[in-house]
Amino acid sequence: MGRPSDYSQQTAADICVRLGLGESLREICRDEQMPDKSTVMRWLAAHKEFRDQYAGAREAQADYYAEEIIEIADDGSNDWMERKRGEETIEVENHEVIGRSRLRVDTRKWLMARMAPKKYGERVTNEMVGKDGGPIETRELSETEAARRIAFTLAKAAQ
Repeated sequence: MGRPSDYSQQTAADICVRLGLGESLREICRDEQMPDKSTVMRWLAAHKEFRDQYAGAREAQADYYAEEIIEIADDGSNDWMERKRGEETIEVENHEVIGRSRLRVDTRKWLMARMAPKKYGERVTNEMVGKDGGPIETRELSETEAARRIAFTLAKAAQ
């Protein structure tokens, strides 16, 4: 039969569920029952409901990665290994495992910041609002008022 290429709401929903459970789109599209990645990209361009569902799935995927980070960080089961030193057995840090865990955490953090920047991004934004959180009120100045304010500012700067 081959891979599905005609848009199906069920297939689109299945893709989104799997994304939300942490699978990559590449992994999903390797499944013979799923469409090729280029087909999924075409569906995203052509179907707004799929785009919306897909965006939600990517946010869920970022949340999944957040939970995974906690599990990775809390798992110290292989952080130590036994080494023979002569007749004595000692425990030493397993730097390879610790480094791999750090890489896994950092990779997920990087992805999360791009998938859900408002929630997991590091950028700080400032929002200006008017009185009581409303919009900022503006009004036009007459030419006379604008000239008066400019003259006042220049006089203050000269002092």
